[in-house]
Amino acid sequence: MSENSEFRFGPATGVGSMPGGDAREAAKTVTGSLEDFPFLAELPARGPGADMIGRTAGMLVELYARVEPSGWRIGDRPGRDTKRARSWLREDLDALEEFTQGYEGPLKVQAVGPWTLAAALELKNGEAVLSDTGACRDLAGSLAEGLRLHLDEVRRRVPGAQVVLQLDEPSLIAVLRGQVRTASGYRTHRAVDRQVVEATLRNVIGVHEGGQNVVHSCAPDVPFALLRRAGATAISFDFSLLTERDDDVIGEAVEGGTRLFTGVVPGVDGPLSDPAGSVMGVRTLWRRLGLQPGLLAKAVTVTPSCGLAGASPDYARKALAQCVRAARSLADNPE
Repeated sequence: MSENSEFRFGPATGVGSMPGGDAREAAKTVTGSLEDFPFLAELPARGPGADMIGRTAGMLVELYARVEPSGWRIGDRPGRDTKRARSWLREDLDALEEFTQGYEGPLKVQAVGPWTLAAALELKNGEAVLSDTGACRDLAGSLAEGLRLHLDEVRRRVPGAQVVLQLDEPSLIAVLRGQVRTASGYRTHRAVDRQVVEATLRNVIGVHEGGQNVVHSCAPDVPFALLRRAGATAISFDFSLLTERDDDVIGEAVEGGTRLFTGVVPGVDGPLSDPAGSVMGVRTLWRRLGLQPGLLAKAVTVTPSCGLAGASPDYARKALAQCVRAARSLADNPE
């Protein structure tokens, strides 16, 4: 039986990052709060190498990065920054393994996608990898191989898991629109052709062939159609940034079987509404699109609007619990 036979997404999950620097505490919170769809927590508060760019840079194969004052830069050999990133990832995996003994079901892992990574990583000359077509191609290939190894490691540690791969692409729209600034800040890099963007994403997503793949962006104007063509089986987004312009592509996505990870619970400390109130906008969207209410639980996974790194530990626990209760509200009262 394959990993994804009879696969079912969980009703609620997190985006990726959590507050604090204690891997065991984060894993305990995640697995305790999200019994049906836990995720491998990221803890950027630990510093460079635990941040989303550094963490993914540590996964690269035969490419290495180090921290410079301006950010992460490609280097010739693995230095202390790469070693630190890999060490923290092992620590996070150790903690996850400890708290998922006997677990069977969906389990999500996250990494930065190829285009956000190309916009953030610098070449030796200080310009973004995005400035060099060949470098972009090499980076995507290195990332794909690194993700393949990472997925194998997660499956080894949690053999009952149906692994879901999430690619974080908050800079994707800026890449498509030519809005990523050069090192000087006076110009922007040329927009990348949509077909090239799509093909590269398809190649990276393809390392999880036959598996479930999510692309996450908490930026406005998520390119739903492009991501679906690239092979994303689910799309994760900040629900508050949707406009009625997105209605058609959302409706097409749902009818095409794409799962929606709707970010409806705020990612920073603040008052939380009742669970039904958190997903009221989702119900409104469903009615506006004329979709069957019974589809809601089958098509929607409830998440925070973005990562929880900026939240307090207490609020992060409450936010994950709110996602679970809000998802239950959708299932119990779809109309």
